[in-house]
This record gives sequence, C-alpha cells and structure tokens, in this order.
Amino acid sequence: MQPCVHFDRIEDVEPDATGCTECLAIGDTWLHLRVCMTCGHVACCDSSTNQHASKHAVAVGHPIVESYEPCEDWLWCYVDQAAFELGDVPSFTHP
Repeated sequence: MQPCVHFDRIEDVEPDATGCTECLAIGDTWLHLRVCMTCGHVACCDSSTNQHASKHAVAVGHPIVESYEPCEDWLWCYVDQAAFELGDVPSFTHP
C-alpha cells in the first residue's frame, strides 16, 4: 500500500529561494524549511510560527513538500498526512 496517492504531483523542481520567501518578506524567522515538490516554492515548516509551507499547500493545492534541511531526505504529503522518501515514489529519481 502506498503512503500517498499524490505521487503524480511530484516534479523535478528547483527551490525558488534559500529561505522562507514569506518570512523574508515580512522580516520574520523560521525553524525549518520545506520545498514544494510541485513548484519549488520554499517555505517554513509547521513548527515555525507562520507555517507558510502548509499554507502554500492549501492555497494552491500542491500537496507534497520535501525537507530543505541539510542531511534530511524525506517528503510529506499534507493531504494524506504521510511521510515517505523519494525512493518510495515509482519511476522518480532525485536530481
């Protein structure tokens, strides 16, 4: 059984920033970063005050993020509430 049914939404993306785009715009800070696997948007995690990654997922319908933290190689689907690695995704190779 697959942990997520949104694998088809994963693209080979390039992160669009080196920090949370929204936090940088308002002069705020974040704890951890996530990259949207549909469009490459970089935003802060749900442990951060602003939770911009999950807000992005809801606002634009992009369900999956990848950790943008050094030494972390996992993804999260907001819709299915499931964590997984790219190796779990059929026919996808990480750049």
